[in-house]
Amino acid sequence: MDRNAFGRLCYLLEHSGGLSSTKHVTVAEQLAMFLNVIEHHKKNCVIKHDFLRSRRTVSKHFHVVLNTVYKMSHVFLAKAAPIMDDCCDPRWRWFKGCLGALDGTFIDVRVSEQVKGRYRTRKGHIAVNVLGVCNPNIQFIYVMSGWEGSAADSRVLRDAIHRPHGLRVPSGNYYICDNGYTNADGFLIPYRSVRYHLNEWDRGQGGPQSPRELFNVNHSADRNVIERAFGLLKVRWGILRSQSFYPINTLNKIILACCLLHNFLRNEMPDDPLELEIPDQGDSYADANVECIFSIDTSNAWTNGRDQLASSMYNEWLSRP
Repeated sequence: MDRNAFGRLCYLLEHSGGLSSTKHVTVAEQLAMFLNVIEHHKKNCVIKHDFLRSRRTVSKHFHVVLNTVYKMSHVFLAKAAPIMDDCCDPRWRWFKGCLGALDGTFIDVRVSEQVKGRYRTRKGHIAVNVLGVCNPNIQFIYVMSGWEGSAADSRVLRDAIHRPHGLRVPSGNYYICDNGYTNADGFLIPYRSVRYHLNEWDRGQGGPQSPRELFNVNHSADRNVIERAFGLLKVRWGILRSQSFYPINTLNKIILACCLLHNFLRNEMPDDPLELEIPDQGDSYADANVECIFSIDTSNAWTNGRDQLASSMYNEWLSRP
């Protein structure tokens, strides 16, 4: 974060979030202590020496800033906007009506021995399953943290769309996701048992050999935005890269706060130096008068629509000079 972005964040938290200076600690110092903790994963005993404050003061202001950022989620979360018919972006022009991409990621946590089994992932890590939804500009639209690591991605998504203030997908729009989810209205997955990941195209057969392979190429390139979003998140905020000593409820707030600050920096620092390190691999917005999707059910119409999209992609690709 550069100095200008830090100053604008201080102003926003003070005038929109209600964060105020105390007799001895300014807003800038409160925010600096908070950022040192989440960016470098420093303990309070280290921060107290850096800022010459007591551990109680560091802890108090950390939670004050955390709660201020948390309650400003409606300000920092991006608004969902579909890909329009006149889109000229070669990566996204095929997916008219697409709102972005979604996926889950694991964040390591510390929990008591009694509940470790629920938080154990298929790889043996103790973690929470975080659902992230982002737009083509790598900004988060919706984030939900709190599910145990043993929960399947599809189960987490079902919970998200059924929550009172959860993920909203207007009818006629959809998100791109991987094969861990169901190909249903509002959620477009790639074809199974067909080459998909970008590194698979560097071996052997060369270019796409069928409409389904070409569809998977374009799908993989676009779904990559959520992988880059998670990559940037973990590169920038050190507290997400290792187990934290904060209680699970506090950590869930910290995860959301990191996503919100990521959005802020994407707006304030379009040329993000950290993005070069990533290989190219709130409530979401929905108009109250727009019908939304509240169930994840497969349908022949949705599957046929995917087949038609794949065929049109392939026909145009073959007709290129």
